[in-house]
Amino acid sequence: MHPAFRHPLSRPRPARPPAAAGPRPGRRRTGAALLAAALLLTGCAAGTDGPVPARAPAHPSGSVQLWHHYTGREAAVVQSAVDDFEKKYPDVRVTVHSGQQDTKITQVVSSGGDVDAMITNVNTTLGTACKTMEDLAPWMRRDGVSAHDFQGIFAEATAFDGRRCSLPTTSDVYGLYFNKDLLARAGYTTPPRTLQELERMALKLTTYKADGSIRTLGFNPLVGFQQNTAATLGHAAGVRWMKDGDASVGSTPEWRQLIAWQQKFVRKIGYNKLKTFTAGLGDEWSADNAFQTGRIAMTLDGEWRVAFIAEQAKKLRYGTAPFPVLAGSGQHYGGGFVSAADIGVNKRSPRKEAAWTLVKYLTTDTAAAVKLANGIKNIPTLKSAAASPGLDAPAPYRTFIDASADPASDTSPVTEIGSTLTATVDDFWTGYQQGPGTGLAPGLRKVDKDIDNALGLRRAK
Repeated sequence: MHPAFRHPLSRPRPARPPAAAGPRPGRRRTGAALLAAALLLTGCAAGTDGPVPARAPAHPSGSVQLWHHYTGREAAVVQSAVDDFEKKYPDVRVTVHSGQQDTKITQVVSSGGDVDAMITNVNTTLGTACKTMEDLAPWMRRDGVSAHDFQGIFAEATAFDGRRCSLPTTSDVYGLYFNKDLLARAGYTTPPRTLQELERMALKLTTYKADGSIRTLGFNPLVGFQQNTAATLGHAAGVRWMKDGDASVGSTPEWRQLIAWQQKFVRKIGYNKLKTFTAGLGDEWSADNAFQTGRIAMTLDGEWRVAFIAEQAKKLRYGTAPFPVLAGSGQHYGGGFVSAADIGVNKRSPRKEAAWTLVKYLTTDTAAAVKLANGIKNIPTLKSAAASPGLDAPAPYRTFIDASADPASDTSPVTEIGSTLTATVDDFWTGYQQGPGTGLAPGLRKVDKDIDNALGLRRAK
């Protein structure tokens, strides 16, 4: 799937190794930049929902333009699923436009371009694009498709503002990776279940060189390191982002508790030491990944890392587990932060029946969902696909399937400003972690103000 749901969230991802599963996020963008991008999408296309024919045609026909963000090997997987669709529905022809970022897709849709169906990213795009997308609820009722066909949070997350804008395809789920050998040497046989336990274990697992610099790190607590973001870490404390349509970061105790815990953790090792160590690590998406080479004992990552390890670090003895939760926060252990790709129909499309047939196939056909999950190396959102014997699910990967169905799994809320919501917290947190740990409450109130201002600008359009 496209990053965040890769994560995190939802930033362009770099090219992957040919045989490996894929990176989610790439370069981080600031809240201001993300807001500017969101505002570009406000010239939303007109168009109307339905009407939906009373019965599905016995032989759907027509030409469909499908746009999506996948490239390279992943695009080939999507094309293979489309080829299967055309064999099942020989009177429907699908032209695939691959490698199209969400901003480009939404702009083309808004300008009246020839897009019938689109795969985008929930966290980044759904809130800005929903009103240009067909309400699928009447089509689902007609054809017997239920939101209950999908597991966990995914069906809920792919609707917005009372509209069933889309359906989920595949998902990213985040958890803890741990090096079994490094933990065993330190006397540990099981992974941590709370953040406080993670911190204690990480400090014991961290080793230093004669000059005091870090040799091996138990866990890198820096926000901004690889998959460490406000969204992925925030899930560990069950944080609340919004209340009654306004930002509630500053009024949520769990945010203050989580950020205070992380900042103290950083100080115990030393911010400058951590930055120096991090700067010397190999690329996240290469065989030099710090966890894969044993330079970091535990890390927060997504399900795709299982395939990377199988390709790039075959001898690594590792395990996976749900990410630890903040003790005292009330968050249940066992779930994880999730982020999904979704697919919908352009409300302006003159070929809605054929486009819906494609969307329905890619999301609700078990074989198609298994093919996409196995090929893209993401977690299937369709319940029947998650339970299918055809799903390639080694034990480390199964952790993420189980987490995706856990009631505690959640994602950052879909809003009209997309990832500006999470990026605003990221921007504050990356600065706050460098300092002495003062000014947290007023800083988070400022975060709320910035988010609400961005929402106000967007809603005024």
